[in-house]
Parts: sequence; structure tokens; C-alpha cells
Amino acid sequence: MTGNHETFSSRWVMILAMLGMAVGTGNIWRFPRIAAQNGGGEFLIAWVVFLFMWSIPLILVEFGMGRKTRSGPVSAFMQMMGPKWAWMGAFVAFVAVAIMFYYSVVAGWTLRYVFASATGQVPGASPGEFWNSYIASPWPVVTHGLAMGLGVLVVSRGVRAIGNVAKVLMPSLLVLIVVLAIRAVTLPGASDGLAYLFSVDWAALGNPRLWVEALTQNAWDTGAGWGLVLCYAAYLREREDTALNAFILPVANNTISLLAGIMVMCTVFSVVPQLISSFATNPDALAAYPALHAAVEAGEQLSPELMQSTIFGAGNEGLTFIWMPQLFATLPLGRILMVLFFVALAFAAFTSLMAMIELGTRVLVDAGVDRAKAVRIVGGAGFLLGLPSALFNRFLQNQDWVWAVALMVSGLFFAIAVITSGVRRFREEQLNHEDSDIRVGRWWDVVVSVLIPLQAVVLMVWLLVDSAKASDDWLDPISTYNVGTVLVQFAVVFAALLALNRWIASRTASSELP
Repeated sequence: MTGNHETFSSRWVMILAMLGMAVGTGNIWRFPRIAAQNGGGEFLIAWVVFLFMWSIPLILVEFGMGRKTRSGPVSAFMQMMGPKWAWMGAFVAFVAVAIMFYYSVVAGWTLRYVFASATGQVPGASPGEFWNSYIASPWPVVTHGLAMGLGVLVVSRGVRAIGNVAKVLMPSLLVLIVVLAIRAVTLPGASDGLAYLFSVDWAALGNPRLWVEALTQNAWDTGAGWGLVLCYAAYLREREDTALNAFILPVANNTISLLAGIMVMCTVFSVVPQLISSFATNPDALAAYPALHAAVEAGEQLSPELMQSTIFGAGNEGLTFIWMPQLFATLPLGRILMVLFFVALAFAAFTSLMAMIELGTRVLVDAGVDRAKAVRIVGGAGFLLGLPSALFNRFLQNQDWVWAVALMVSGLFFAIAVITSGVRRFREEQLNHEDSDIRVGRWWDVVVSVLIPLQAVVLMVWLLVDSAKASDDWLDPISTYNVGTVLVQFAVVFAALLALNRWIASRTASSELP
């Protein structure tokens, strides 16, 4: 065993901490948009399929590896595969930490919007007024530093502090999401939002992009393959169950995503038709919504396509930080609902950020660094390397694209680690042990050894080919979204990790290397 021997105080605290890790901004601001853009019900079908074909199997892998190795990704991969594979665990860790660099910026945005919504600064006189002025100012640097500082403060106090914070924030987040969802379904016209979210166009299931979007959203939703579950699983109590916990976590996480989707969809489908219906008698009713105003003025009828192009097509930042404040402002008690929405978003962002800081810290602890010093190093590096994303939104979007693709590679590496050590033996020893409440069947062997590698390769190829088709400068390494920027950044990271593999392995403390 490596590192310290802290454990979560109870199974309940462990589940809350891991749920806090999994539930992030991707559940609340990304899922509703992706579901809406991909038709609603048919997307949900593909999303549930990949819950069982990607997320749950990989979370079982991470739980099992955490239980077996009691360490972070680098040491875990070394114990599973040998020292020459340290680079593989280092890549998994690097991807999660690279996401942390810009995720802390997003967490800072949510903190700023909690204050802005409570003080009446949003929605502002026009859509995007507050957002544009904020993002162009030095304030994102300040809020980024605040989010990183709060995360470091909690993680520096150890796993017990992480558990204590999760005991407060996660139940609060659940209550907020449920309250907002209940309020949303009681709005006039909310039934149209529910119908859009849950109705199924069976023919659309033949669209490959639908399945690609469902898989990538599942990876973001659950945190499967990030290495975060592995790090938290290192703090399991000695006789803790792994199999049942690995099922509870992603199912609970995706339930929260679904509630967030209901909340957003019902709100949008309640407010927008009312605005359009008042347009004939009040031409200024849509003045705050330029794209929608132009479409209605041109004679377009309200349709899912119109909603996708004007509302859900506005991107993550547009939907969450521009449209949602505008929509909440038109509702009774809208200010209170807006504050609750951004508080929930901030809680979700912060609990996920803590897990990313813990992962970076754990890697350094496994390498022999004192924990207090390791937390300071991760916090300092997180702040400095997050500055480009805080200052330049295009840079943040680029990093989000590159390392989202890398998550598929991380999932593939976890599958390879188990395949190398023996899938069946791993299942019997780490998942179906005497303390497990349920038994995992042989279906898991097939998914991990065949389907996950196949899904990872197909998805990466699809994403890169699709990007190449959409752009003439597909090999331009400084473009925001294309193949070139992914290939160059991947090449630099892989080259560095392979060159440093022997040094990484020698620095990583482990008493259980094969």
C-alpha cells in the first residue's frame, strides 16, 4: 500500500463524496443542451445503453483497481502492469489534471453568477451584456483563483474533510435540483418540454452522431475513465463493497442529469412560447432575444428546430450564462429560482474540482512528496496553468475539446490494464469478493475486453474524421476545434511521458510492484 491510510468514515460518506466527484457542470449545463440538440427521447435511449456499456463497466474497473492498489493512477497502473507502463497511468492522471486547469475557471464563473444573480446584476439590459463584460474583464482570473483556493483548502485537510464537505454540499445540491425540477414541471406549457425530452423518433437511432454524443456525454456525466473514482476508491474501508457501489454511483449521477434536463427543458418550453405569442401585440417582447426575434419576424413557426438553433444551439456558455438568466427573469419568483440554479451549479462544480485536486495530490504523494506540499504544488500549478483559460475563452474551448477526446484514451487504458492482468481473475478477486453485496457476471468480461476498446477506438476515429470534414484547416495546430490541435497536443504529452517513464516509475512509491 502507498501513501497514507485514511479512509472514508462510512459507506454513506464515500457514496456522497464520489457522487460529488461525478456530478458536475456537465450534468447541469451540458446534458440538457446535448439531449435537446439530439432529439430528446432517442438520445436518452443511446445514453442509457452507454451507461451499461461504458460507464458502469469502467467504474467497476476503477473501484476494483482502487481497492487492489490503494493508490493513484500512476502507482495503480504500475502495480497492475509493471513499471514500464507507468506512462499509461501518468497519461490518465495528466488528462484529469489538464481538465482541472480550465474546470476551475468554470467553477469560478459559477461563483460569480451566484453573487450576480443574488444582487440583481443578471440578466442585465440585454442578453449577454453581463457575460460579455465579465468574460472580457480580469474578474475570471480572480474567481478562478478563488475556486482553486477553496478546493485546495478542503483537500489539504485530507479525505475526512472531503467527506465532511460532501455531506453538506451533495444533499443540498440534490434538494436544489429536485426543487427546481418540481417548479419547472408546474409551469404552463411544461408538458411540451417533457414531451420533447421523452418522445422517441425511432428512425433517428440510425444516426451515428447520436450514439457518439451519447457516449461522450456519459463519459462526462459519470467521470468513468477519468481516474477520479480510482483515487477515491483508494480510501475505501477495508471490507467495503465495490460492485454495488459501482452501480449506485453512475445511476444516481445520471438521475441528477435527467432532473436537470427536465428543469431546463420545461423552463424553456414554458417561457419561449409565451414570448412568441405576445409578439403580435408587443413587438418588443422578443427584443432581448435577437436570434429568436429575427426568426419569428421572418415568419418561422415555433418548432424543435427553431428551439435548437436559437436556444439550445447557443453553446454551453450561451445556454447557461446568457439564456437561463433571461428565462428565469420572466418567471414568478424568478430571482429566487435563478439564485438556486447557480448555487446548485456552483456546488456541482466545486465538488468535482475537489476530486481533480485530490487526484493530482495523490499522484505526487505516491511519488514520495509530503501531502501538504503536494496540495500546494497542485494548487499553484492549477492556478498558473489555468490562467490562459481564464483570460482567453477560445483557449478554454480548445482545451475542453482536446482533453474530452483524451478521456476516450483514458478509458481504453483502464480496459487494457485489466485485460493485461486477467479480466476474469480481476472480477473474481476485486469485484466478487466476500464483502460485495452483489456479484458481477461474465457479461462484464466481454464488455471490458471487447466492447470498451472497440467503442474508444471508433469514437476517437469518428470525432477526428468528423472534425476533418467540417474544416478546411483540419491540421492547423492552433485552431480551436480540429484534428491538428488534438494530434499535436497528444504527441507532445505522449512523447514527454514515454521519455520520462523510467524516472516516473522510480519516483513512484509502491511496495506491491510485480
